[in-house]
Amino acid sequence: MGMGSGDSVILYAAQAEPVWQAICRDGVAYSRAEFVRKKYGESAPVFLTAYDWFAAQLPRFVPKPEGAAYPYWAFTDPYLMDRAGFDHILKLAVPKDQAVFFRPEDWNRILQMEYLGKDEDAAAFGQELHLRGLRGADVMLTPFYPQLRRQILDSWQNLFQYHKAALQGERPPKDLQAGLWCIQGDWVLEDNGKPAKKSYKL
Repeated sequence: MGMGSGDSVILYAAQAEPVWQAICRDGVAYSRAEFVRKKYGESAPVFLTAYDWFAAQLPRFVPKPEGAAYPYWAFTDPYLMDRAGFDHILKLAVPKDQAVFFRPEDWNRILQMEYLGKDEDAAAFGQELHLRGLRGADVMLTPFYPQLRRQILDSWQNLFQYHKAALQGERPPKDLQAGLWCIQGDWVLEDNGKPAKKSYKL
């Protein structure tokens, strides 16, 4: 994992112009549910379900600052980012205690409303859903299957199985994503490959 100075880690984040403007104006940017709704449109209920769950888990690892609602995503490798529609590619030096680490492919399974477990457990659960004619989204987005919903939610705790190893440098760095409560101006090293100006209101 790319290390910054002291106990920081080098991460990359793709952000839109309003986020960059907030960083420059206020010295920090926070994400909100309305941003997710606007970004994902008709798919927003799926994303909000996943984001709500993640936001409820994040305080176990990183204290929630006042003003924070939803996470920002950052990556140990810039090639993992979806850059489409983003104006700013930020290189950040984030204090390790301000991030929670996980594999992007595991987060994508959560976004698909899937069970997240060992292959054999996931296959068995998938077979159970198939026999009932259900998909994970049917379970997670309706109130009709509380027991199955609880099983899926419990399985999502596996998202964090690599966090401790990542903090200790035991996890290979190339495939990790990080959740951040905010992006602080003093974390920004580069904006679109150019050194960032440190003129924020901190």
